[in-house]
Amino acid sequence: FVTSREVITDMKARTVKRHARESFKSLWRNGWMTFASISSVAITLILVGVFFVIMMNLNEVASTIEENVEIRVHIDQTASKEDQAALEDKIKGISDVASVKFSTKQQELDNLIDSFGDDGDAYELFQQDNPLSDVFVVKTKDPNDTKKVAQQIEKFENAANVKYGQGTVDRLFNVINISRNVGIVLIAGLLFTAMFLISNTIKITIVARRKEIEIMRLVGATNWFIRWPFFLEGMWLGVIGSIIPIGIVSVIYYYAYEYLNPRLAGNYIQILDYTPFVYQVGALLLLMGAVIGIWGSVMSIRKFLKV
Repeated sequence: FVTSREVITDMKARTVKRHARESFKSLWRNGWMTFASISSVAITLILVGVFFVIMMNLNEVASTIEENVEIRVHIDQTASKEDQAALEDKIKGISDVASVKFSTKQQELDNLIDSFGDDGDAYELFQQDNPLSDVFVVKTKDPNDTKKVAQQIEKFENAANVKYGQGTVDRLFNVINISRNVGIVLIAGLLFTAMFLISNTIKITIVARRKEIEIMRLVGATNWFIRWPFFLEGMWLGVIGSIIPIGIVSVIYYYAYEYLNPRLAGNYIQILDYTPFVYQVGALLLLMGAVIGIWGSVMSIRKFLKV
């Protein structure tokens, strides 16, 4: 014997199949609008994908640079060991300071020679009479506080020279912040455009099927039973429209990565690895496509489906 639970399960399965079938039929009936919506979603998500890839790599570059932003406090060459210890204590006493590392003038000269590679041999003559100073290398808890902390240290006794990339650091942080904000605004605008176009496609479908919807309601169909095919239709439009952008963005990033990565090797600025980043971008674009498709359907149904 067939139990009532099995009957209900079978009815639900048939209902789901029916909704899916109707949504695909609707896509086929409205061929040109379907093509237009999928094309608009594809173009939108290509742009969104490119902007997203750029933004994420900007964030990666920014994080790398922020990790390497440091304040170099050159100690007065006439300062005694006690003076150096007092200066270090004052620097550590600043609440925004994360770490203080001491570098001798010999270490500074060795680093300078190494940084010039083969040309560094010219600086070997300074080994006997080193003109450099001992240095405190200071890192802040928040890289954006670098300038403020540097200005505080400049006032301390025996801090002969304080360097932190004056001007360059400020401009860099400003450019990164502006780029992030512009990218977010552009992505939001593109997604809204795609939702608007999908919403219009669903509206045309609803108008074309208004008599069928009226009959369905007269025979007892619930509101949700009528709405589900439209939700699925919007989702298919978004998902299908995301497939091409995933492929295009993956190919573009592959060639960009192959070109840039070798040239950045050995530099502290690095871009995100091709994998798993490209899979994450693909999953995000697929999710975006489905969400904007469903949301476009919801907006259309709320305004134009009178059931």
